[in-house]
Order: sequence, then C-alpha cells, then structure tokens
Amino acid sequence: MSSDSDVAVVGAGLAGCLLACFLARRGYRVTLYERRGDPRTGPTERGRSINLALSERGLDALRRVGLAEAVLTDAIGMRGRMIHPVDGPLDLQPYSADGQRAINSIGRAALNIALLEAATAAGAEVRFHHRLVGLDPATGQMRLATGEVDAAGEGAHSETKETASVVLGTDGAGSAVRGQLLAHDLLAESLDFLGHGYKELTIPATGDGEYAMDPHALHIWPRGEAMMIALPNPDRSFTCTLFWPHAGTNSFGSLSSPAAIERHFATHYPDVPPLAPDLVSDYQHNPVGMLGTVRCAPWHAYGRVGLLGDAAHAIVPFYGQGANCAFEDVVELDRCLDEVGDEWTRALPRFEQRRRDNAEAIATMALDNFVEMRDKVASPVYQARKKVEHALERALPGRYVSRYELVSFTNTPYTQVMRRVRRQRWALAAIAGGAAVLGAAAVTAARRRR
Repeated sequence: MSSDSDVAVVGAGLAGCLLACFLARRGYRVTLYERRGDPRTGPTERGRSINLALSERGLDALRRVGLAEAVLTDAIGMRGRMIHPVDGPLDLQPYSADGQRAINSIGRAALNIALLEAATAAGAEVRFHHRLVGLDPATGQMRLATGEVDAAGEGAHSETKETASVVLGTDGAGSAVRGQLLAHDLLAESLDFLGHGYKELTIPATGDGEYAMDPHALHIWPRGEAMMIALPNPDRSFTCTLFWPHAGTNSFGSLSSPAAIERHFATHYPDVPPLAPDLVSDYQHNPVGMLGTVRCAPWHAYGRVGLLGDAAHAIVPFYGQGANCAFEDVVELDRCLDEVGDEWTRALPRFEQRRRDNAEAIATMALDNFVEMRDKVASPVYQARKKVEHALERALPGRYVSRYELVSFTNTPYTQVMRRVRRQRWALAAIAGGAAVLGAAAVTAARRRR
C-alpha cells in the first residue's frame, strides 16, 4: 500500500487517535497501528492508568474536532489541591484566585476510547496487535509483528510489511519509531529517569455509594521525599498514585510484607487505610512504573517520518500536562500543514522548531512541580506566598497571573509562561526592595526629627 495521501500513525493512544482525527479531516488515508488489543473490548491493564488532569490546552484541541463537550460529560472538575497532613486539618488550596477554575479528572481509558471512536468515525483504519519491529525511514516501509503478545513481546505472531508516504510515531516514551530512527543513526536521545517510581491504589465509593473524600479537589499527601495523590472517578472511587523512591527508607524497596505495609500507611498516611479496604492487596499486586524525561533530536527524518507527544519529549506527570502538551503538538502540526500546503518535508521541521523549546519548558516546570507537590505545599511559608499571589491576581487582573493559571487555564506557550513568571517575580522583588528602602528612609527621617 503506497500513495502520497497514505499516513501511518504508530500508536493508537491519546495523541495518535487525536492526530488521526485531524489528518482524516485533511483528506489523508490514515492507518493506526497499535501493539495492544482493542481497549473497547479488552480489560484495562492493572495499575497503569494514571488518571489525567485535562486542562485548557487539551480542551482546545478537542474542541477543534468537536469532542470537548462529550469528553467533559464524564469529567470531574477539581478546583484546587486538598492537602492531607499526617495530623491536623485538611487544607484546600484553590488553583485560581476566584476559587472557581478547575482542571478536569478523566480516566485515560475512557478518553482513549472516545478518541478511538472519533478516529474511526472520521475514516481512519485501526489495526490492533500490530507491533512495529522494523522501519526504513527513507522509504516508509514498516515491518510489523502481528498477533497477541504479552508486555515483554512474547507470544505467537507473524510479520507483515506495509509502506506509507508518511510515518508518525505517537507511541509513547518507549517509542518503537524513535528506536528505529536511533538504530539508523538519525537521531540522538537522552533518558533521564527519576529515582522515584509510581504505583496505583484505589479508594472505593463508600457503602452508600458516595465519594469517600471531596471529589472536587486533587488530593495530595505531601511527605517530603515521597507523596501520594488521588483523583476522583465517575464511579465515585478515587485512583490514588504513590510517588515514592525506588530504594532506601520509606521506599518501594523497603516494604514487602502485609504487616510492614499496614504499619507504614498507619504512620505516614493515617487517614488512608480506613478508606481503602484493598490497600495491602493493591500495593502487593500493582506494578511499580518508571518516571523520567525523554529528549531526542531531531524529531523527524527524510521529510516522511516524525515524532509527536511522548515519543518526542516525554515528561514526568507532576504538572498534569503530558496529554495536554501532546494534544497541543497535534494542533501545531495541523497548523504547520496549513501553512506549507501539506508539504511534509517543510511541515515536520517547522513543527519541531515551534515545539522543541516549549517541550523543554514544560519538562522543566513538571520537575519543579514535583518538588512543590511532595514537599512545599504543606509549608506555612508556601501557603502564605500562595495567598499573596492570589491577592495580587485579584488586585491586578490580567497583569499578574500565577504560573499555575498560565499553564493550566490558558494556551500561552510554555516558554512565554516561564518568561512572564520571571518578569513578575523580578517586578515584585523590585517593589519589595523599594518599599524596604522607603520604609528605612522614613524611619531615619523620623529619628532625625526627634
């Protein structure tokens, strides 16, 4: 199969399905290749969901293909962070100055299915159990292993060959497309893994079918070098995610027996065990996932192979921007194709030039937010600073905007967010310094008058 309008999208996850919608709308014949089975008919992989926090950037992309309203039907708005200390009262920290703006909790599987159905409705063909094992970037010829395989790639399969004019990798942080470009010496990559991993737990609905905690908040248990978060689900459960060190004291490596697990949670997360009857079982059976940042360059080759989303620039999940950023990639590629009349040899380099610095900016901010969430949010100094920040936003609407609001509630490019926040901090420092000088001068003048 070969034609100038044939596009192969490798990876039928969130970004791949959304990309298929955009490309099918442009008139391309799109084939999605996915190594896993159809998520509409198979079970969800245990302990691997990481609920998404869908915010304005992602919603903007979904609006462009008419999906935002439907997706938000099952989303739950979270208006702030609910801080759970080891002892003492809960503390709700609103995301916005007016306390009304919200990010949206949505299950990855549900969103993936909605996007998949939209892609097929737009005319894209989907081939499940097709795993990319070889690619000639110069010709677009792919070798694909077909048939059901396990997570390690084991199982009965055969191989088939397909050729497309354009091959786009949207197959995640462990991208097979990126791996093929690397094997052909067409890019360089770096993988920076954290010393932390993640594991999922569940807090079910209460006996009378209600939420066990406030559903309109993102719950955080900050514990210095470790933390847990919880996001609400439509079935009134919460998906909890532990972000702990792999090794050392109070780490994944230090807990194994049921008694040790129970003691650790009773000591460090005392309000959780009464809410999570399957806590020990979830902890013992759910896997520990890796967390890290992927960088590579370039993101394209021969004007016919390109990378988007996590395949090009995976980030840690602590700003809730992974999917939102990937959706922005899709919008930007569509814009570039418009500008160059669908000439892929021009569109792919232009896309990378537009997105590379922004991808690096959100990668940096996501790492910064990890430290903030696990350590700073419980600090009285941090809490006082956030109150001052919200007061400034109310006093100077549109002129002073917090970093979180710029990232989550606007489409301001990530690089511009970083520059604007720096300018605001410099201005505040200058004002504070000027006020200190004026105060000192007033004190000196008063003493002279005496």
